[in-house]
Amino acid sequence: MFENIIAQPVIKQLKTDILSGKLAPSMLFFGPKASGKGSSAIEFARSISCEIEDVQNTASWNCTCSSCTRHRSLLHPDLAMIGPRNFAAEIAASKAAFLQDMGSPSGKMFFIRSIRKLTARFSPAVWEYESKSSKANPLNLLQLIEEDLSELEAANPGKKSKPEKLIESLVKNTLKLEDEAIGEIIPIAQIRMASYWSRISPVGKKKILIIENADKMKDEGRNSLLKLLEEPPATINIILTSQRRETLIPTILSRLRSYRFISRSSEEEEEIIRRIFKSSSFSIKAGIENNEEKKSKSLVASYLESFMPQPPQTLLPLAAFFIAAVSRAAALKNRRAQAPAVLGEYCAPIAEAASFERSAKAKQTITEIISKSKNFEGKSFSRFLEIILNLVSWSMNQNTAKPCLVSCRDIWKKNINEAFTAYTVWNQRPELILELLFSRLSEEMGK
Repeated sequence: MFENIIAQPVIKQLKTDILSGKLAPSMLFFGPKASGKGSSAIEFARSISCEIEDVQNTASWNCTCSSCTRHRSLLHPDLAMIGPRNFAAEIAASKAAFLQDMGSPSGKMFFIRSIRKLTARFSPAVWEYESKSSKANPLNLLQLIEEDLSELEAANPGKKSKPEKLIESLVKNTLKLEDEAIGEIIPIAQIRMASYWSRISPVGKKKILIIENADKMKDEGRNSLLKLLEEPPATINIILTSQRRETLIPTILSRLRSYRFISRSSEEEEEIIRRIFKSSSFSIKAGIENNEEKKSKSLVASYLESFMPQPPQTLLPLAAFFIAAVSRAAALKNRRAQAPAVLGEYCAPIAEAASFERSAKAKQTITEIISKSKNFEGKSFSRFLEIILNLVSWSMNQNTAKPCLVSCRDIWKKNINEAFTAYTVWNQRPELILELLFSRLSEEMGK
């Protein structure tokens, strides 16, 4: 039980609660990025569903009971998963591990599970395609992915087959599926469908509903979830995950038993990367981070980020280029303004080191950013906005003597938050968002 969760002290308490039968109906797993919250929630689902009655052997990782077998493949009908996460990076990282030893059953299972974490979001239990409201129909992609997964699962490792084309097809289609059909806000329709599903009798012992990044929902979604948490059926356990406990509203928190996941040591994280991802040569590259991000940063999170279609090292100079261009435009409006000069001083060299030419024009700047980012493929626009805000905060922290910088930081924070809402809630295109963002920031900073 929980053999695949490394160096998390909270697992001891979780196992005690499972074996003693003192589980709360609804729980919160909270802690930093890549600290094992999602994996623990999935392992929890397998553990409480195990059909073996022997306490000493219940839910061992290699248990052969039908329930554990289906849970390991993420195909158990009593398991439902919703919520956004970084699917593309984990799939790419697990692909790299699998390609190192394609004869390894564990490597193949790890790769397949990373894909099924995505496809599980389209289970009929929690998802229904509506042609009038959906911007893309993922049904064809899902069918292609499932066909490829079936073929990969049937491949005989003893023959040392090397299905590289099959693996590439899976990665390509899953990236497209995530990009086109997974939003960054949990739709209220999924909460409602999950609530209905929760009240249907389980196939096995219990149903398990996992809501990852549960803070990513609007008010109506929270209200719908609250109704489920107030009177959960006796046949279900509900697990929410979040990086920070305080991001959930008090009325929801009051109905959850919290389990805190902690940051691991560098040595423990290196061990995870070696054992899980089969890599022993990774190290964090220097970057611009704010203090809050440093607290939650981990080697594992950074390792996964390095597999993103647009990794942080690619987005950082683009963010610096945008900030420098906005600062020049603001300085042209008011040469006495101090904040644009500070931002330009620290951001312009980063952009110029990446061979970006100086610009103060919105259209020229945004066209180049869209081109270099490949139109923010792999849902990287949200991360781009985060990096902009981190870079602005870092620049301001280098020069704290000027009071005007406090108001400047607030201007950027307000406008970046509005841009994030426009992208995640209203599904506006990055190009249009950046045009409005450039105009507002240059105007407000140039006053």
